[in-house]
Amino acid sequence: MLYSMTGFGRAEATINNRQVVVEIKSLNGKQFEVVTKLPPILRSYELDIRNLLNQALLRGTIDITVSVKQEGASKPMTVNTGLAVFYYQSMQQIADQLGIPQEGILSTLMRMPEVVAADQDVLPEDEWNEVKKVIAEAAQHLMDHRKNEGKSLLKDLNSRIGNIENLLKQIVPLEGDRIEKIRTRLTQYLQDAAGKENVDNNRLEQELIYYIERMDFSEEKTRLAQHCAYFYETIQKEGLSKGKVLGFTLQEVGREINTLGAKANQANIQQLVIGMKDELEKAKEQVLNVL
Repeated sequence: MLYSMTGFGRAEATINNRQVVVEIKSLNGKQFEVVTKLPPILRSYELDIRNLLNQALLRGTIDITVSVKQEGASKPMTVNTGLAVFYYQSMQQIADQLGIPQEGILSTLMRMPEVVAADQDVLPEDEWNEVKKVIAEAAQHLMDHRKNEGKSLLKDLNSRIGNIENLLKQIVPLEGDRIEKIRTRLTQYLQDAAGKENVDNNRLEQELIYYIERMDFSEEKTRLAQHCAYFYETIQKEGLSKGKVLGFTLQEVGREINTLGAKANQANIQQLVIGMKDELEKAKEQVLNVL
């Protein structure tokens, strides 16, 4: 089973007359990164929230928004009396110097920065424990979304690796003709250059064997097949986070395909190798989405 790195989760609850809404979204990311949008009442719990998400979501770029709204007629408010007095004295002094009427000064004063503010006390620990459950629920919904997205990724990746294996099988019947053409071409080249009677056939055979051995890609085919098998095996293993291992495996697949192409020296095989590379690039793009 695969999990996508992208997903969305939402949960809400009412806790002691507070309406708590949690929304979490996840995008691709090599490591775990989190951006928090928290009300002041939860700021002191930010590290706990990050740790909770790290354990639940493992990897990706995470964006969490927590909204805490007080139910009832009004929200608790506080008035910074000392700051209000300072503003009042300053405003009164300016009004006296300029001869400006002072009516309405109170309404102006109450609109000054930080004179009136929402109550920003820290959320009590018992209520925080309930909020934490809501965050965990939203994270679980996100993981469920990731799991559903992972089904599509699994189908596509199996298809890409299967296509690479099929192209590899198509190379087999072309190999015998390839070696014989190489032998014929080299022999004809030497005979044309030096004359047939001047060619040492024993030495020619030795050189042909050496050259053909260097052009042999049997090992590359074997390793490529093994890497494809390991890719399937990794997908089926238990565990959530497999994206990095699958990415490394595709790198090895790419090395064998490139070497195979470099040794091919035959147009039909080169076309099959190009097809493999195309499937490989599509697989790499999809693996970037795997958790």
